[in-house]
Amino acid sequence: MTSGLGARAPKYQRIADELRREISERVYAPGSRMPAETDLTARFHVSLPTIRQALGVLRAEGLIESRHGIGTFVRENRKLQRRSRHRYGRARSDKQLLTSHLAHEILSAGPEETPQHIADVVADAPAFVVRRRLLRDKDTGRPEEIGASYVPAEFAAGTYLEEATVVPKALFLCVEELSGKTYAFARDRWDVRMPNHHEADLLDLAPGAAVVHLIHTALAEDSTLLEVSESIWPADRIQILDEYEITPDSDTGPRASEV
Repeated sequence: MTSGLGARAPKYQRIADELRREISERVYAPGSRMPAETDLTARFHVSLPTIRQALGVLRAEGLIESRHGIGTFVRENRKLQRRSRHRYGRARSDKQLLTSHLAHEILSAGPEETPQHIADVVADAPAFVVRRRLLRDKDTGRPEEIGASYVPAEFAAGTYLEEATVVPKALFLCVEELSGKTYAFARDRWDVRMPNHHEADLLDLAPGAAVVHLIHTALAEDSTLLEVSESIWPADRIQILDEYEITPDSDTGPRASEV
C-alpha cells in the first residue's frame, strides 16, 4: 500500500487512501461495483473490521455507496453548483423557482419561534413565517437539500406563504409582491459542520458525513429585512462557484477578509 500519510497512519486510513487513488484513476469507474469485503481483506492482509473502517471513510466522503443486499458501488461524481450572484437575475427572467431542476416538497409553513442560529445573524429579528423544504433529485429521488425560508410576518402572515404548498415561482418574487419592495442586497454566511440527527436522517447521510450550511440574508434598498433563508447540503455534493471583477481599489468594506 502507498499513502501520503506515511506508515504511521492507521491501516484503515492507508487502505482508504489506496482505494481513493484507484477510484480517482478509474480503476473503479463511477457506477461500478467495488470488490467484496472478503476480497479486500485478502488483498490487504487485514481483518474485516479494518476493511469496514476504510470503506466507512470513503462512504463518508461520498465516493462510494452501499446498496442493501447488492454490494458497494462507486458513486457518480455529480455535484450541484451554486452561482450565487446570478441566481436572482435568472429567476426574474424565467419566472421559475431558484432550484427548478430539483423536486420541491414543503415540509411545513407557518409562524415559528426564531431559532437561535437565525437570531444570531439578524439583529432584532422580527416574528417570522417559516417555510421548511426538502429538495430531491427529480430522476433518482435522492434528497439533495434541506432548508427553510424565514419571511417577516408583517409581509407573510395570513397569506398563501403560510400554506404548505410549493409556490409557482421563486419565493423572492412572491415576497417582493407582498412587501412592495425589491431585493437589493444579500449577505451569505457559509459553514461546514457535522449534521444533527434530524438533518442526517432527512438527507440520508452516512455516519461521519459533513454538511455545508448556508444562511442567506436579503435586504431591500432601504435596509428592510425581506428574507432569511438557510440551505443545508451534503458536503460532498455541492460546489460553490463565484465570479467577480477584481478592482485596483483598496478594500474599504467594514471588515477585511481573514482568508
